[in-house]
Amino acid sequence: MPDLLSKYQAVLKEKQWQSDPFQLAAVAELQRLLVDLNPVKTLWPFKKKRDVLGVYLHGGVGRGKSMLMDMFFDEASQKLNKLIKKRRVHFHEFMIETHNWLHQNRGEAMDDLLPRYAEHVAGKSKLLCFDEFHVVDVADAMIIGRLFTALLNQGVVVVATSNWPPSNLYEGGLQRDRFLPFIKLLQEKMVALHLDSDTDYRTLHDQDQDLYYFYPLNPETKSKMDQLYSELTDNKNSETKKLKIKGRTIDVQYVDDVATFTFAGICEKAYGAEDYIEIAQNFDTVFIHDIPPLGYDRRNETKRLILLIDCLYEAKCRVIISAASAIEKLYRGHDHAFEFDRTISRLMEMQSFAYHEQRFEKA
Repeated sequence: MPDLLSKYQAVLKEKQWQSDPFQLAAVAELQRLLVDLNPVKTLWPFKKKRDVLGVYLHGGVGRGKSMLMDMFFDEASQKLNKLIKKRRVHFHEFMIETHNWLHQNRGEAMDDLLPRYAEHVAGKSKLLCFDEFHVVDVADAMIIGRLFTALLNQGVVVVATSNWPPSNLYEGGLQRDRFLPFIKLLQEKMVALHLDSDTDYRTLHDQDQDLYYFYPLNPETKSKMDQLYSELTDNKNSETKKLKIKGRTIDVQYVDDVATFTFAGICEKAYGAEDYIEIAQNFDTVFIHDIPPLGYDRRNETKRLILLIDCLYEAKCRVIISAASAIEKLYRGHDHAFEFDRTISRLMEMQSFAYHEQRFEKA
């Protein structure tokens, strides 16, 4: 059987990290799930005999949630590949797919449509791993509540990472009382573990802050950005590419797989996750010029930057930035302070050589 503990210990040795008791508890629970998922040990389908509990990892940024889930998914892919249909997907991407499917099948009553979509999803995957599980608006809350209730009741096993514990999902949202039965079901169908370490592991990478993040906004920074763009594009002239997403068009200045944007051009327009995912899928390297100080007066632009970095990080893109200040001082507001901690952590990791080694492995 798969042994996650050995793999986890190998990672600790490679990175020269100390063992973390919260991560060890998560490894043990994920190992339990691997054993439970083995049809040799259990009877299938689960819903007819007994539930196999999923795992919900939550905690602050950089606590190793995604690392542990990916480690689990790799083991499940290697050892249970022909036994169980499985999928690992960022939650942004999954919700885009959900909205697209519902839009294509509009005209039917939602009470009939969501169970049919749940059957569609369950038919493709009996194990679903979601990174960055969250609920932010009332429309998604109503869809997620009914959809995941149907999935869990059909015996789909879910592993998820989130910054929020189950009880805090969609906290303060409109009509939250209609969402509470789903939270109760999630707590019944999944083991929730809080990775409560004091360490942000993303900040432990060897970093060179001049690698791909330049500040402040002055002629020297502009010169560095221009020089790097010329080097990465072999001094070729930029062309314009039109990315089309559901009738919207994004004009992109690019050379080969290198795209360049200003902050105003990419974050001050009404773009969303679907647009940023399209950019991440089309380009390996993305320049973002002239990020200004961010605060309350730029709360919408800040939210889009958070989303953009999430999508580029998930796709393992190289991101090259010029900004008004150092990464940890970039945002001075309060509205998105909690979410922006993740952006800071990811931007710092994206300067590390370890991150770029992952990019090469992906290629």
